[in-house]
Amino acid sequence: MSESVNTTAESTARDEQERRWEENCLNPSLARMPESQSEFTTVSLRPVKRLYTPNDIADIDYARDIGFPGAPPYTRGIHPTGYRAKLWTMRQFAGFGSAFDTNERFKYLLAHGQTGLSTAFDLPTLMGYDSDHPISEGEVGKCGVAISSREDIEVLFDGIPLDRVTTSMTINAPASMIFAFFLAAAERRGIALHSIGGTLQNDILKEYIAQKEWIYPPRPAMRLVTDTFRFCAAEMPKWNSISISGYHIREAGSTAAQELAFTLRDGIEYVDYGIRAGLDVDEFAPRLSFFFNAHNDFFEEIAKYRAARRIWHRVMTERFKAKNPRSRQMRFHTQTAGVSLTVQQPINNIIRVAIQALAGVIGGTQSLHCDGYDEALALPTERAALIALRTQQIIAHETGVVNTVDPLAGSYFVERLTKDMEEEAWEYFRKIDEMGGMVEAIEAGFPQKEIHESAYQYQRAVERGEKVIVGVNEFEMEGNELGEPNILQIDETVAELQRERLDRLRRTRNQAAADRALDALRRGAEDPRANTMPLLIDCARADCTLGEMCDALRPVFGEYQEPSF
Repeated sequence: MSESVNTTAESTARDEQERRWEENCLNPSLARMPESQSEFTTVSLRPVKRLYTPNDIADIDYARDIGFPGAPPYTRGIHPTGYRAKLWTMRQFAGFGSAFDTNERFKYLLAHGQTGLSTAFDLPTLMGYDSDHPISEGEVGKCGVAISSREDIEVLFDGIPLDRVTTSMTINAPASMIFAFFLAAAERRGIALHSIGGTLQNDILKEYIAQKEWIYPPRPAMRLVTDTFRFCAAEMPKWNSISISGYHIREAGSTAAQELAFTLRDGIEYVDYGIRAGLDVDEFAPRLSFFFNAHNDFFEEIAKYRAARRIWHRVMTERFKAKNPRSRQMRFHTQTAGVSLTVQQPINNIIRVAIQALAGVIGGTQSLHCDGYDEALALPTERAALIALRTQQIIAHETGVVNTVDPLAGSYFVERLTKDMEEEAWEYFRKIDEMGGMVEAIEAGFPQKEIHESAYQYQRAVERGEKVIVGVNEFEMEGNELGEPNILQIDETVAELQRERLDRLRRTRNQAAADRALDALRRGAEDPRANTMPLLIDCARADCTLGEMCDALRPVFGEYQEPSF
């Protein structure tokens, strides 16, 4: 008897078994006790069936679609042993006030077992303005650390061994400039660039889609990105030149499948632009990394990560013909969902974060950040950051989830969900390809409108009570009986300190050298064959400020104004 006949017979037998179960077991139960909802859905409002059986994964082939960890298609992870050989990097996000303040927090977290650094920058820095610019007033150091110069970066990482502790920097529009400060500071400490490991977020496309912190229009901004690809491919073999971020897409209100699709399609766009810039795909693709959200729906998140690895392997193999296996392996960082945190009963956020972090770990993340429970109110206090770090450590050492690789593989529900999300992502790819690419789709407002609609539908579901948020639309309390957290306050002394430091820098630097470096940067930007990265490093060496470097490029590249969609 052929294998297909056997499979058909087994499916028919299962159908009959399910029919008898419904007749003899399910229907009497429903008659006594009806289900609480007419439809059950994920956080993304994806319908979930009551029961999943082998029939739901009949179209999934183990060898083709699931396979083994460390082997194509990498659904089960990129490492054969999972976390049995090496845990994920515990990379708590930190940044507030001055570089002095954040350096102290970095050292505190490292002393308590954190294994990697992740830097949050304030709004002026993210937008390419110096701390003493009029537009920066009231925002200096408030949502991250204030960085305006190479000197600030030297303070930020003072006493931290940059060749032994990996560093991540969440910066996008002025990513090249901040990176130049970092490299010039490392050079002054005598640290060889090829020995430094870490990640530059550098993902400008998701800014236009979701986070809205940009400087230049998409095409010149993409040039800055590909210039870092070229520089890192030649000089920094351990450095991830981009972290392609779905995190902020999800925070803006996307579904899990939209986060998956738009993030990976951004990745395709970056690879396309890198190849157009003259790079061989295997020169830079091994150092691409990704960054995903971990939201509340446990199984949906795990399925998302598994689908992401499978899709990326297929994209790099079939679309880009990558030869290096590392080019086809998706490596990603995960952060728990800031958007899920509530002001009401904030202690509940500790439980939310723990569940989200567990999904990231079971999904196979390479590094992880847990939000502080108080982040719906302010930047995390030292106590909240420590609890967040301890959450990771308890998952790693007390739960047993690191003992086996991809423990939910073979789950009828998880495998079906993984496959469905993959297929939805491919459909989004088709639509975006028809528009000409992700830059063109962004210019048409396509991903933005898709996210807006999803966010609206979710909010409607919350308001109708179809989605329960504990402490918000159910189980409310008068006041805050679970306790009021302390709030981290950032006062205006940070801005005063930054103004003083910048004034001293401009008075004591070699102004002629700074002017020459900025002029060379402008001229280099006008030449499409020039790589701006070495020119930016020269500016950093000459003590040019962040705002001066960004301003030098504005007349050449222009400034982005978002159209009305």
